Amino acid sequence: MSTHAIRLIGVGKSYRRGTRRQGYETLREAVTDWMRGLTARSDRLREQSDGLFWALQDVSMDVPCGSALGMIGANGAGKSTLLKILSRVTEPTTGEVHLNGRVGSLLEVGTGFHPELTGRENVMLNGAILGMKRAEVLSKFDAIVDFAETAAFIDTPVKHYSSGMYLRLAFAVAAHLEPEILLVDEVLAVGDAAFQKRCLGRMNDVAREGRTVIFVSHNLDAIRRLCSHAVMLERGHVVTFGATADVIARYLSTDYQRPAPATRIDVSTQPRIGTGAARFVSVCYCATASSAGGQPYSSGPLTIVVEIESDRAREVRSMAVFLTDQFGTKVINADTVHINQTVSLDAGRNVFRFAIHAIHLMPGFYRVGLWLADPVHTHSPSAAYDFVESAFELEVTRDESRSGAGTGALVPCDFDVEALK
Repeated sequence: MSTHAIRLIGVGKSYRRGTRRQGYETLREAVTDWMRGLTARSDRLREQSDGLFWALQDVSMDVPCGSALGMIGANGAGKSTLLKILSRVTEPTTGEVHLNGRVGSLLEVGTGFHPELTGRENVMLNGAILGMKRAEVLSKFDAIVDFAETAAFIDTPVKHYSSGMYLRLAFAVAAHLEPEILLVDEVLAVGDAAFQKRCLGRMNDVAREGRTVIFVSHNLDAIRRLCSHAVMLERGHVVTFGATADVIARYLSTDYQRPAPATRIDVSTQPRIGTGAARFVSVCYCATASSAGGQPYSSGPLTIVVEIESDRAREVRSMAVFLTDQFGTKVINADTVHINQTVSLDAGRNVFRFAIHAIHLMPGFYRVGLWLADPVHTHSPSAAYDFVESAFELEVTRDESRSGAGTGALVPCDFDVEALK
């Protein structure tokens, strides 16, 4: 028996865009067009080629049996197209698809349901579509109804169900009828929080039972908790395939500015909240001269220099530089409030240096935010002078010559703040 539940070899899918169905033509018109086409064959072929859109191109990967694979990417990356190919809704234009076992898919709410049939009848119908015997479906029927919480309406036509009821029953059928491969698209966004939690738990159970789950979602936290591996698609191509944490980090880093150390970063146009009476205009960061290119490393120091423009001279108690991880969790917060230091701003340009002695972070990508406010407004971003939630992104590297891998939790950090003239 193959150790791979899914094997894709050079899979591609193309569609023709900008074409419309034309009316029926006469025999004379068909012959005339054929004769005319003999002299313009190359032009026609070129026009046909130009009209092709490749939703997927050269996708190759192996998915082991019993694994949970997350599939992420921006809208239009090709995720749903790939799931439709795996569920045999559509055929690939190029390449080969090898599936080892029965496939159960939930690509949209109520996939495969007939609106005129009752919930009971649709459960039996879906079981038959999956190739299961009547006795097998009946043995799982009570568990399906209990999971979906639709016992009171199981003999009602599903056209009268709400979208939530539709989703609960559709997912329950797909998850309980024991397909060897379960494909789940972004439909869980329809359910409430309690239902989503039950769905994720059920998919965990499916994976532990030795079956394979392919999970497509924009909920990266759900992908991280459910899937050991992930694949990222971009414009129909596989960008990266590997451990979930690494793939998510790559995905979240795609759209963010990641400047090199010791370079001036203009943040004057970054999205921000605040009164604007004093605001950050630029920032610069580095680690130490001994580290590679000044790149910060786990448990190493980090220096951040900020430039502030103020409309007048003022005393500020809360000036901060903070770092958040890829999931938005704050892991470092160097705020002058914590060291009881008042910052004096002159009218015009001001420059300050934050020297964090040790960052204690795992290798990876982190976003740097900036904060400037009076103490009374510490917890009110709109009343702050300036709040830039994501000024830029930096990478913390692993320094093999030093011990200590760091953590991913918010821990107290030692730092100094110095005014530069």
